[in-house]
Amino acid sequence: MSGHSKWNNIKHKKEKNDAAKAGIFTKIGKEIAVAVRAGGGDPNSNSKLRELIAKAKANNIPNDNIERAIKKSLDKDGASYEEMTYEGYGPGGVAVIVEAATDSKNRTAADVRHYFSKFGGNLGAMGCVSYLFSEKGVIIVADEDAEIEEDKLMEDALEAGATDFEGEDGVFEIYTEPDDVYAISEALTAKGYPVASAERAKVPSTYVELTEEGDRNFMQLLLDKLEENDDITSVFHNWEN
Repeated sequence: MSGHSKWNNIKHKKEKNDAAKAGIFTKIGKEIAVAVRAGGGDPNSNSKLRELIAKAKANNIPNDNIERAIKKSLDKDGASYEEMTYEGYGPGGVAVIVEAATDSKNRTAADVRHYFSKFGGNLGAMGCVSYLFSEKGVIIVADEDAEIEEDKLMEDALEAGATDFEGEDGVFEIYTEPDDVYAISEALTAKGYPVASAERAKVPSTYVELTEEGDRNFMQLLLDKLEENDDITSVFHNWEN
Protein backbone atom coordinates (compact mmCIF):
# COMPACT_ATOMS: atom_id res chain seq x y z
CA MET A 1 0.00 0.00 0.00
CA SER A 2 1.35 3.39 -0.91
CA GLY A 3 1.39 5.75 2.03
CA HIS A 4 1.10 8.79 -0.21
CA SER A 5 -1.91 7.34 -2.00
CA LYS A 6 -3.56 6.48 1.31
CA TRP A 7 -2.93 9.96 2.67
CA ASN A 8 -4.51 11.49 -0.42
CA ASN A 9 -7.64 9.51 0.40
CA ILE A 10 -7.50 10.54 4.05
CA LYS A 11 -7.04 14.21 3.18
CA HIS A 12 -9.98 14.01 0.81
CA LYS A 13 -12.12 12.51 3.58
CA LYS A 14 -10.94 15.08 6.11
CA GLU A 15 -11.86 17.95 3.83
CA LYS A 16 -15.30 16.49 3.32
CA ASN A 17 -15.72 15.62 6.97
CA ASP A 18 -14.85 19.11 8.12
CA ALA A 19 -17.90 20.31 6.21
CA ALA A 20 -20.10 17.30 7.04
CA LYS A 21 -19.73 16.38 10.71
CA ALA A 22 -23.48 15.86 10.96
CA GLY A 23 -23.27 13.35 8.14
CA ILE A 24 -20.57 11.38 9.92
CA PHE A 25 -22.62 11.16 13.08
CA THR A 26 -25.70 10.11 11.10
CA LYS A 27 -23.74 7.18 9.67
CA ILE A 28 -22.20 6.14 12.99
CA GLY A 29 -25.57 6.59 14.69
CA LYS A 30 -27.08 4.03 12.32
CA GLU A 31 -24.26 1.60 13.06
CA ILE A 32 -24.85 2.14 16.78
CA ALA A 33 -28.55 1.41 16.29
CA VAL A 34 -27.75 -1.90 14.58
CA ALA A 35 -25.29 -2.86 17.32
CA VAL A 36 -27.68 -1.95 20.17
CA ARG A 37 -30.59 -3.86 18.61
CA ALA A 38 -28.33 -6.91 18.22
CA GLY A 39 -26.47 -6.88 21.53
CA GLY A 40 -27.99 -4.34 23.92
CA GLY A 41 -26.94 -0.92 25.12
CA ASP A 42 -24.15 -1.87 27.53
CA PRO A 43 -20.71 -1.52 25.89
CA ASN A 44 -19.20 -3.74 28.60
CA SER A 45 -21.12 -6.73 27.23
CA ASN A 46 -21.52 -5.55 23.62
CA SER A 47 -18.12 -5.52 21.92
CA LYS A 48 -19.50 -4.10 18.67
CA LEU A 49 -21.05 -1.15 20.52
CA ARG A 50 -17.81 -0.63 22.43
CA GLU A 51 -15.93 -0.47 19.13
CA LEU A 52 -18.41 2.03 17.66
CA ILE A 53 -18.13 4.27 20.72
CA ALA A 54 -14.35 4.31 20.15
CA LYS A 55 -14.95 5.06 16.47
CA ALA A 56 -17.28 7.94 17.37
CA LYS A 57 -14.74 9.40 19.77
CA ALA A 58 -12.03 9.08 17.11
CA ASN A 59 -14.27 11.28 14.93
CA ASN A 60 -14.56 13.87 17.74
CA ILE A 61 -18.23 13.14 18.43
CA PRO A 62 -19.14 14.39 21.94
CA ASN A 63 -20.01 11.85 24.65
CA ASP A 64 -23.47 13.40 25.07
CA ASN A 65 -24.26 12.72 21.42
CA ILE A 66 -23.06 9.13 21.72
CA GLU A 67 -25.17 8.53 24.83
CA ARG A 68 -28.26 10.00 23.14
CA ALA A 69 -27.72 7.74 20.13
CA ILE A 70 -27.56 4.67 22.38
CA LYS A 71 -30.68 5.72 24.30
CA LYS A 72 -32.55 6.39 21.06
CA SER A 73 -31.54 2.97 19.74
CA LEU A 74 -33.07 1.30 22.80
CA ASP A 75 -36.47 2.78 21.88
CA LYS A 76 -38.42 -0.10 20.36
CA ASP A 77 -40.53 2.36 18.37
CA GLY A 78 -37.47 3.87 16.69
CA ALA A 79 -36.23 3.14 13.18
CA SER A 80 -34.79 -0.32 12.59
CA TYR A 81 -31.65 -0.53 10.46
CA GLU A 82 -30.13 -3.50 8.68
CA GLU A 83 -26.51 -3.88 7.63
CA MET A 84 -25.90 -4.54 3.95
CA THR A 85 -22.78 -5.09 1.84
CA TYR A 86 -22.49 -4.52 -1.91
CA GLU A 87 -19.62 -5.45 -4.20
CA GLY A 88 -18.81 -4.31 -7.71
CA TYR A 89 -16.37 -2.81 -10.15
CA GLY A 90 -15.72 0.85 -10.86
CA PRO A 91 -14.21 2.27 -14.05
CA GLY A 92 -11.18 0.38 -15.34
CA GLY A 93 -11.91 -2.68 -13.20
CA VAL A 94 -11.38 -1.03 -9.79
CA ALA A 95 -12.78 -3.32 -7.08
CA VAL A 96 -15.23 -1.61 -4.70
CA ILE A 97 -16.92 -2.80 -1.49
CA VAL A 98 -19.76 -0.73 -0.04
CA GLU A 99 -21.11 -1.20 3.50
CA ALA A 100 -24.46 0.30 4.53
CA ALA A 101 -26.89 0.51 7.45
CA THR A 102 -30.36 1.10 6.07
CA ASP A 103 -34.05 1.08 6.95
CA SER A 104 -34.90 0.43 3.29
CA LYS A 105 -32.90 -2.24 1.48
CA ASN A 106 -34.67 -1.53 -1.80
CA ARG A 107 -33.86 2.20 -1.68
CA THR A 108 -30.22 1.71 -0.80
CA ALA A 109 -29.67 -1.08 -3.34
CA ALA A 110 -31.24 1.08 -6.06
CA ASP A 111 -29.05 4.05 -5.11
CA VAL A 112 -25.86 2.00 -5.13
CA ARG A 113 -26.73 0.34 -8.43
CA HIS A 114 -27.49 3.74 -9.96
CA TYR A 115 -24.14 5.21 -8.85
CA PHE A 116 -22.16 2.30 -10.29
CA SER A 117 -24.06 2.40 -13.57
CA LYS A 118 -23.86 6.19 -13.96
CA PHE A 119 -20.11 6.38 -13.45
CA GLY A 120 -18.88 3.55 -15.64
CA GLY A 121 -18.99 0.64 -13.24
CA ASN A 122 -21.27 -2.27 -12.47
CA LEU A 123 -22.65 -3.81 -9.30
CA GLY A 124 -21.74 -7.49 -8.97
CA ALA A 125 -22.69 -10.53 -6.92
CA MET A 126 -21.58 -11.01 -3.33
CA GLY A 127 -18.03 -12.30 -3.28
CA CYS A 128 -17.06 -10.94 -6.70
CA VAL A 129 -14.32 -8.70 -5.26
CA SER A 130 -14.12 -9.42 -1.50
CA TYR A 131 -11.46 -12.09 -2.09
CA LEU A 132 -9.13 -9.24 -3.12
CA PHE A 133 -9.32 -7.69 0.38
CA SER A 134 -8.41 -8.70 3.92
CA GLU A 135 -9.76 -7.09 7.08
CA LYS A 136 -7.22 -5.20 9.17
CA GLY A 137 -7.02 -2.28 11.52
CA VAL A 138 -5.34 0.71 9.87
CA ILE A 139 -3.99 3.72 11.76
CA ILE A 140 -2.61 6.71 9.87
CA VAL A 141 -0.13 9.02 11.59
CA ALA A 142 0.69 12.13 9.54
CA ASP A 143 3.97 13.89 10.33
CA GLU A 144 3.05 17.20 8.70
CA ASP A 145 5.62 19.12 10.79
CA ALA A 146 8.43 16.58 10.24
CA GLU A 147 8.89 16.09 13.99
CA ILE A 148 8.34 12.33 14.35
CA GLU A 149 11.23 9.88 14.67
CA GLU A 150 10.15 6.98 12.46
CA ASP A 151 12.09 4.34 14.41
CA LYS A 152 10.58 5.52 17.70
CA LEU A 153 7.05 5.53 16.29
CA MET A 154 7.54 2.03 14.90
CA GLU A 155 8.87 0.84 18.25
CA ASP A 156 5.92 2.37 20.14
CA ALA A 157 3.40 0.99 17.65
CA LEU A 158 4.77 -2.54 17.76
CA GLU A 159 5.02 -2.38 21.54
CA ALA A 160 1.32 -1.39 21.66
CA GLY A 161 0.43 -4.46 19.60
CA ALA A 162 0.65 -3.40 15.95
CA THR A 163 1.39 -6.13 13.40
CA ASP A 164 3.06 -4.10 10.65
CA PHE A 165 4.36 -0.61 9.89
CA GLU A 166 5.04 1.38 6.72
CA GLY A 167 6.26 4.93 6.22
CA GLU A 168 6.45 7.13 3.14
CA ASP A 169 6.72 10.90 2.65
CA GLY A 170 5.98 11.67 6.31
CA VAL A 171 2.88 9.44 6.40
CA PHE A 172 2.97 6.33 8.56
CA GLU A 173 0.57 3.42 8.16
CA ILE A 174 0.24 1.17 11.16
CA TYR A 175 -1.53 -2.17 10.73
CA THR A 176 -3.22 -4.04 13.55
CA GLU A 177 -5.56 -6.93 14.16
CA PRO A 178 -9.08 -5.61 13.46
CA ASP A 179 -10.19 -5.81 17.09
CA ASP A 180 -7.12 -3.92 18.35
CA VAL A 181 -7.19 -0.82 16.16
CA TYR A 182 -8.90 1.61 18.55
CA ALA A 183 -6.96 0.54 21.65
CA ILE A 184 -3.65 0.96 19.80
CA SER A 185 -4.80 4.29 18.36
CA GLU A 186 -5.60 5.53 21.87
CA ALA A 187 -2.19 4.34 23.11
CA LEU A 188 -0.40 6.26 20.34
CA THR A 189 -2.52 9.36 20.89
CA ALA A 190 -1.65 9.22 24.59
CA LYS A 191 2.03 9.31 23.59
CA GLY A 192 1.42 12.49 21.59
CA TYR A 193 1.36 11.11 18.06
CA PRO A 194 -1.02 12.94 15.64
CA VAL A 195 -3.38 10.15 14.59
CA ALA A 196 -5.19 11.26 11.42
CA SER A 197 -7.35 8.17 11.06
CA ALA A 198 -8.05 4.89 12.84
CA GLU A 199 -10.49 2.37 11.45
CA ARG A 200 -11.28 -1.21 10.64
CA ALA A 201 -10.61 -1.47 6.94
CA LYS A 202 -10.69 -3.91 4.10
CA VAL A 203 -7.17 -3.66 2.72
CA PRO A 204 -6.62 -4.76 -0.91
CA SER A 205 -3.93 -7.23 -1.86
CA THR A 206 -3.47 -5.63 -5.30
CA TYR A 207 -4.11 -2.17 -6.71
CA VAL A 208 -5.43 -0.83 -10.02
CA GLU A 209 -3.95 2.28 -11.62
CA LEU A 210 -6.27 4.22 -13.91
CA THR A 211 -4.39 5.68 -16.85
CA GLU A 212 -7.34 7.36 -18.59
CA GLU A 213 -8.39 10.76 -17.24
CA GLY A 214 -12.05 9.95 -17.88
CA ASP A 215 -11.80 6.79 -15.77
CA ARG A 216 -10.12 8.72 -12.95
CA ASN A 217 -12.81 11.41 -13.01
CA PHE A 218 -15.64 8.89 -13.03
CA MET A 219 -14.02 6.87 -10.22
CA GLN A 220 -13.76 9.96 -8.03
CA LEU A 221 -17.39 10.87 -8.78
CA LEU A 222 -18.47 7.33 -7.87
CA LEU A 223 -16.65 7.52 -4.53
CA ASP A 224 -18.08 10.99 -3.83
CA LYS A 225 -21.65 9.85 -4.46
CA LEU A 226 -21.26 6.73 -2.34
CA GLU A 227 -19.74 8.64 0.58
CA GLU A 228 -22.42 11.36 0.42
CA ASN A 229 -25.22 8.82 0.85
CA ASP A 230 -26.34 8.72 4.50
CA ASP A 231 -27.14 5.01 4.29
CA ILE A 232 -23.57 4.12 3.33
CA THR A 233 -21.18 3.76 6.26
CA SER A 234 -17.93 2.62 4.57
CA VAL A 235 -16.43 2.37 1.09
CA PHE A 236 -13.30 0.36 0.28
CA HIS A 237 -11.53 0.12 -3.07
CA ASN A 238 -8.22 -0.78 -4.70
CA TRP A 239 -7.71 2.32 -6.84
CA GLU A 240 -4.07 3.41 -6.72
CA ASN A 241 -4.62 7.18 -6.97
